[in-house]
This record gives sequence, C-alpha cells and structure tokens, in this order.
Amino acid sequence: MANTRLYVGGIPYSSTEDGLRSAFEQAGTVHAAEIVIDRQTGRSRGFGFVEMDADAADKAIEMWNDKEFEGRRLSVSIARERAARE
Repeated sequence: MANTRLYVGGIPYSSTEDGLRSAFEQAGTVHAAEIVIDRQTGRSRGFGFVEMDADAADKAIEMWNDKEFEGRRLSVSIARERAARE
C-alpha cells in the first residue's frame, strides 16, 4: 500500500515532531513526521508533514482536521506536490 503525505498546518510553535507523531499514531502507523523549521531563525514555521498508509491518512484527516492540538486548531489535508524550482 502506498504512503500518503499529509500537510498539517497550525502546529503550535512549541510542539515537537515526537508529539506530532504520537497524536497522528492514534489514527494508524506513522512512517514519518516533520515540522518545518525556518532556516534563519531555527524556529518552527507552524506547519509540517506526516506520512502514513492511505487508510490511516484518511482517518487522521477526519480525526485532526479543524481539531485542537496542544492549544491550536490544526488544518490537515493531503499534501500537494511541490512545483519544481527553476
């Protein structure tokens, strides 16, 4: 079964990748969890990505989209492919 990459927005700046992984593991196996960090400041940019099996990803969207995580409301959707940089 192919993995599905989810976009997760609204992540609290104090959250950790382990915390994000733990939350999404409630929906199924997490293959990867990443919080995007600003290269200049070293701080979280407030969004990230979680990679899961397709069935678990659908469940995670239902479970976490527009729901509160560590005090902030998350926005969870299937990640779009990023356009190649020129």
